[in-house]
Amino acid sequence: MKLFRKLFKQTFIYGLATVLPRMLSFLLLPLYSSVMPPGLYGEVSLVFVWFAIFNVLLAYGMETAFFRFYSREPDKERVHTTALISIAASTLLFLCSFLLFKDTLSDLLNIDPRYMGYFIAILCLDALVIIPFARLRAMERPAVYAIVKIANICVNMGFNLFFLLLLPKLAASESGGVWKALYRPDFEVNYILISNVIASGITLLILSGNYVKMRFEFDKALFKRMLKYGIPVMIAGIAFTINEVFDKYLLTELLPEDIAKTEMGKYAACYRLAMFMTLFATAFRLGIEPFFFSHSNSENPRKAYAQITNYFVVLGSVILLGVVVFADVLKVLFVRDEAYWEAMAIVPIILLASFFLGIYHNLSVWYKVTDRTRFGAIISIVGAVITIAINFFFIPKYSYYASAWATLAAYGSMVILSFYLGRKYYPIPYNLRKIFFYMAISILFSGLSFYVFNRNLFSGLLLLLVFLGILYRLEKEVLTKLIRGK
Repeated sequence: MKLFRKLFKQTFIYGLATVLPRMLSFLLLPLYSSVMPPGLYGEVSLVFVWFAIFNVLLAYGMETAFFRFYSREPDKERVHTTALISIAASTLLFLCSFLLFKDTLSDLLNIDPRYMGYFIAILCLDALVIIPFARLRAMERPAVYAIVKIANICVNMGFNLFFLLLLPKLAASESGGVWKALYRPDFEVNYILISNVIASGITLLILSGNYVKMRFEFDKALFKRMLKYGIPVMIAGIAFTINEVFDKYLLTELLPEDIAKTEMGKYAACYRLAMFMTLFATAFRLGIEPFFFSHSNSENPRKAYAQITNYFVVLGSVILLGVVVFADVLKVLFVRDEAYWEAMAIVPIILLASFFLGIYHNLSVWYKVTDRTRFGAIISIVGAVITIAINFFFIPKYSYYASAWATLAAYGSMVILSFYLGRKYYPIPYNLRKIFFYMAISILFSGLSFYVFNRNLFSGLLLLLVFLGILYRLEKEVLTKLIRGK
């Protein structure tokens, strides 16, 4: 139990590094929705869709490969420097290629040419800190990881507030001067991207010691093994990212041009209310991924993996129901403009989809610790095909509702496939009865609160209290042991 207590302590700190910065950035959602109409917010969202996809390409599975080889290679510094040099070289190659074909890629990605310079800069700066952040996790230094991540978002948010709120007021208060010269009207998207460039640059500066102090020792044989391990992870990552963000791009392509970005803006804003589940799942994954590898050769690791999944489902079930119950409160806090609220009906669907995604991350341990990462690629590709197919056929008729259901169908299928294949290649004794029980109650109560009781806060709170009572009664002994570390 002490082992799990340590795991949850690290997960909590990683949660601060993930959840707190995202919560800070959540403050930007009401800002964006108040200074930009849904159509312009749709343009911002489209740029971030491509950020997600190209971030995976620029990492090409090297982060996960780093964890795998760092945990088992005797010369850990050689693993570190090989990964660093690999990422640095590939990022430089990407930079040169993108600069050469910037205009062509702008047309292909449907990104305004005015944004491409910022787009390229952010991608390159973020790529260069992939391995430094991974090393902090591998060395079990979550506090440093959290501080750097939080600093990044604070800088980002600070400059967003300055450019979008303070600068227009300063420029309006004077007839000339530096503020008037600095401010440009209708420049919101540029200001958002400039803020990201500054934050990413400062983050790289903080972590630059990884490059300054490295031995400049590149092991070609090790690199080939890491690449062989990482490429399937990259393929899985691309397919996974398609599941996560590509629906927003398809909305802009498959809906009539006059409403496409407006509909996508509404969808993207309400989609972010489901981020509470995504943040929890991401924090949990950041904590357990090093744990998976470091304990793969310990005594009875499969029992430990099963218990971790049980804990995730219990906590995830609470978050699912809690966010659904308070959905109307959250929309007022974070999505200020009522023009966006039309898409609120997708929130429970996306929450459940994100829950399934978190379960999938837990189930994926079997192919990572057995070096069968090709199965991760296959599973994610199946999910991507489902996402694209449902969106392609149903967006023209059902708009973003099709995108929400496609996301749920994709992640649900990935959970089923991973569980089935895991039983064949690396059986783990999951407590399926407990998992299905908590999920079923949480989904039932969420549906009742949102759709039957029409988001009535009193009824929702009653259902949440009943669920917490059931949870306390059935898990009291386990929770007590976990808290005491016995």
